[in-house]
Amino acid sequence: MTVKSDITKSDSNGIVLSNKRIAETFYQLRLEFRQQAANAFAKAKPGQFAQLDISKAALPPAEKMPDHLQDSANRKILLRRPFSFSDVTSEGDRTSVEILYCTVGPASLRMTTLSPGNSVDVIGPLGNGFSVPEGKKRAIFVIGGMGAGPLIYLAKSLTNDLPDMDVIAFAGAKTATSLPFKKRLDGLSQELGFSLAEFAKFGVKSIAATDDGSAGYEGLVTDCVSEWLQKNRPPPDDTVIYSCGPEKMLAQIAKIAEEWNIDCQVCMERMMACGIGLCQSCAVECKVDNSNETAYKLCCKDGPVFDSKEVIFR
Repeated sequence: MTVKSDITKSDSNGIVLSNKRIAETFYQLRLEFRQQAANAFAKAKPGQFAQLDISKAALPPAEKMPDHLQDSANRKILLRRPFSFSDVTSEGDRTSVEILYCTVGPASLRMTTLSPGNSVDVIGPLGNGFSVPEGKKRAIFVIGGMGAGPLIYLAKSLTNDLPDMDVIAFAGAKTATSLPFKKRLDGLSQELGFSLAEFAKFGVKSIAATDDGSAGYEGLVTDCVSEWLQKNRPPPDDTVIYSCGPEKMLAQIAKIAEEWNIDCQVCMERMMACGIGLCQSCAVECKVDNSNETAYKLCCKDGPVFDSKEVIFR
C-alpha cells in the first residue's frame, strides 16, 4: 500500500535554526528553507526523508567525542546521509524541518558541530510516506529506538487531519537512556507506564518498553504490543499499525499484524548513497502478488514505507 508521491524534489540549502542535545547521544536539528524549497518541504509527508551533505561540517574536539567513535571519527565522508523528519512547520514563505539523530558514526558526529546560521546542502523531500487506509479509526505506533522521528511527525499529522482517530504509541529501546526523547511525564497509571511528552502534546497516549525494565514495561516492545492487543482486541478492519525501527523488530510486528489481520505499514532503513534510485544500493526484497516469486524494490523510491505484507524479512 505504498503511495506514490507527487511532491517536487528540491535541491537547496537549509539554514540551521537550532541543534540541541536532548539526551546522552540524541540531538534535534532544525533547518529552515525558503522560497521554492520551502514549498516543497511544506508538503513533506511523515515517513519521507532528505539526504544531507555533512562532508563540510567540522569534527568536535577530541575530548567531546564518544570513546567508541574515536577511531572512525576522521574517516572522510563522501556520501550524503538520509534522515527522516520528526516535524515540519510552515509559516509564510518559510518552512522548517526537524531531524532527530543519534551520534553513531563520523557523519552524525560532525552534525553535532552545526550551529545556528550554518548552511547544509539538502536534497528532498524524497520517497513515499505513511498513508491512512480508508475507514481506519485507530492507529497503533510501534517504535524501536531511533524510529521515533517519523512517528512523532505522524502523530502531529494524524491529530491535525483526523482529530477523531484514536492513536496510541509504543516506544521500545534497550534501556531508558536509549529512548530518544527529551523527558517523560510520570504519574500515570502503572498500566500505562510513562507518557512521553513528544506524543502527549498531541493528545496521543504512549507506553515505553525497555529490555532491562529501566523505564515502563520490562521486555521487548513487540511483546508489550502483543499483550495490549490481547487485552484490548481492537477491530482489525478499523485499525492500522505504523512501525519504524530495527528490521528485526519490524519483522516481528509484521508477523503480529498478520496474526491479528491488521493492516501494517513499516518504515524501512537502508544505506543510501543517492536517495533518488540511481545507485541501486538500498534494495528491499519483496513478494510479487499472487506468485511465489520475489522482486527487489528500492527503499529510496518505492519506500521507505512499505506494506508489511509485501516485505520479505530474513
